Amino acid sequence: MNTNTIALIALAKEFCEAVMAEHTERTEFVDIMLRLLPRLYITASDINDAGLGAEGYLEQAMDEATYGDICGRLQAILGEDDTFLEVFVDDMKYSDTPIAATISEGLADISQVLYNFISTVREAPEPIVDEAVGALHTDFRDYWSQTLCNVLRALNAVKYQ
Repeated sequence: MNTNTIALIALAKEFCEAVMAEHTERTEFVDIMLRLLPRLYITASDINDAGLGAEGYLEQAMDEATYGDICGRLQAILGEDDTFLEVFVDDMKYSDTPIAATISEGLADISQVLYNFISTVREAPEPIVDEAVGALHTDFRDYWSQTLCNVLRALNAVKYQ
């Protein structure tokens, strides 16, 4: 297992722990996310496709109740700052009405992918880990990289508004 894979696994675990932890203060939580999200973006985008399993998949380990719990907890922490205007939605091209999104749902979406990734690679042999990293990278490129950037932008506004 290469060092990038090890770093990705450690960072995914750190992110999931931070999102699932009990935070009492919005400022502390926002600061943690503003430190983790850029690192996560860089680490996930640095994954080299060479040698990774294109057929890999991530086990669906996070259930709806856990996802809902994360969303609810993050909504409570962020309060009125949870909602932001989303500009990178395909429907936005054809809409005169702003489309709202929430930081809590974006972070829950990212945590679901990373939680599933960690569950897949935990105690897995290296070929399975490589396939899971490949699947995570494909999902990053196709989906959650944009979510991460949008949430980062919204959290930046919460911190410095």
